[in-house]
Amino acid sequence: MDHTSHHRTGTGHGHHPGHHDHAGRHQGAGSGASWSTAARATLHCLAGCAVGEILGMVIGTALLWGNVRTMALAIALAFLFGYSFTLFAVRRSGLGLKAAVKVALAADTVSIAVMEAVDNGIIALVPGAMDAHLSDGLFWGALLGGFAVAFVVTTPLNKWMIGRGKGHAVVHAHH
Repeated sequence: MDHTSHHRTGTGHGHHPGHHDHAGRHQGAGSGASWSTAARATLHCLAGCAVGEILGMVIGTALLWGNVRTMALAIALAFLFGYSFTLFAVRRSGLGLKAAVKVALAADTVSIAVMEAVDNGIIALVPGAMDAHLSDGLFWGALLGGFAVAFVVTTPLNKWMIGRGKGHAVVHAHH
């Protein structure tokens, strides 16, 4: 099993406090985080955001809602799915529901907020993307482009937070 499959199966981020990464650097409190750890944490958030945001866009479009209502639903579902992915993983590790909710909120709030701000900002700035239909390449190009830029912007933030014991570092303590 490759290291990314830990992420895809919901079993965690592949690293634990005190674990050594491929370059032999020790990862733990105060030692910083590797770029690969930060990238995996960001991909975890991005997966939840993508599922929620796409589902929100599909639902809003199907219900013939306007852009504001559709985007609000998409953002709400992005947070819901982003938190749910983390919640599921830490619950599987044996953590109680109340504690798991606290971990998910601590781990994902900043990452999801930044990711959603960047992604939706890009969609809003791409001419015609807000009015494009789900069948239009412009819609998918703006959405996927927004996700790509959000990943690039959020990964250094997650690296910084994990290195200080914040964000996804709190999830690592439960794997």
